[in-house]
Amino acid sequence: MPTSPTRTFKNEAYGYLSEVGKALSSPARLEMLGLLAQAPRSVEVLAREIDQTVANTSQHLQILRRCALVKGQRDGQHMVYRLASPEVVGLLGQLHGVAAGCQAALERLSRDFFEDLDGLEPVDRPTLIARLRAEEVLLLDVRPKAEYEAGHIVGAMSIPLKDLEARMEDLPRDRTIVAYCRGPFCAFSAAAARRLREAGFDARRADISVLDVGIDWACA
Repeated sequence: MPTSPTRTFKNEAYGYLSEVGKALSSPARLEMLGLLAQAPRSVEVLAREIDQTVANTSQHLQILRRCALVKGQRDGQHMVYRLASPEVVGLLGQLHGVAAGCQAALERLSRDFFEDLDGLEPVDRPTLIARLRAEEVLLLDVRPKAEYEAGHIVGAMSIPLKDLEARMEDLPRDRTIVAYCRGPFCAFSAAAARRLREAGFDARRADISVLDVGIDWACA
């Protein structure tokens, strides 16, 4: 029996969708997309951050580029990549949310890692938003400066983690300080909260990121 036009259409349409699914099936590529959600990066910088060779990183980027998840632009001798559209950020956020809801092992992994690292649960998003609106906390962005400049929560103060010790005198001691970084799989905010508490500050961490909806972000 010949294939109907409807079946042919569905097979081809779902085939295109599956190509995007295949592009997202690599842990390295998912990490790269998460980093590019923070700010554009060159192939060389991405390779260092995900602990891959430049050749492997370039191959991953070509797969993502073929699915229109990223785009590249030459800057001098380097090719700089960024997410292809804001919809990719939304896709990553939805993936995080679905995985968190159905993968109990992921929740346990994150909880065990961060409890060992800083001993405190993160400030949840509704509580953080309420306390920000009430001006009860100082929100501290501890990501690298380029990521802050590419996009940050409105009202957040930028002190990269590497500069924290040198700039503690710029922070108030009469308010709770909540540090945030790249999201639930980034340890910068936990490290910052621990260092601040050791210095006598009332400090917590938040696992929010540019992937979260319902938070006001200032973008470059």
